Amino acid sequence: MRKGTYKDLEIYRLAHGLAVECHKASLRLPKFEMYEEGSQLRRSSKSISNLIVEGFGRRRYKADFVKFLVYSQASCDETKEHLEMLYDTQSLTDKDLFERLMSRYDQLGAKISKFIASVEQHHRTP
Repeated sequence: MRKGTYKDLEIYRLAHGLAVECHKASLRLPKFEMYEEGSQLRRSSKSISNLIVEGFGRRRYKADFVKFLVYSQASCDETKEHLEMLYDTQSLTDKDLFERLMSRYDQLGAKISKFIASVEQHHRTP
């Protein structure tokens, strides 16, 4: 029987997919933003799923699991700030893309928050 992996977590799948989308979108930014805010966007968006994976790897220790999920949620908020900065400075001009990403990151943040609450209440060490 196969044990569950981090890839079975909905929050991981959402975070990973959004990071790929942000990466691709950042490559369409003006050249001067590619290595400035675009780089920050790529790093923060990818760190959300990376932190979920690291926390999952430490799930034997509930406090560590929760800590990394909280860091993941913070990276989600940071990613939204980078998107807002890019949009407000008119480096990201696609309003539909901006609104869609912001909405999906809002949803992801809420799901991470609910997952944290669930882990805090129900998590048992293996």
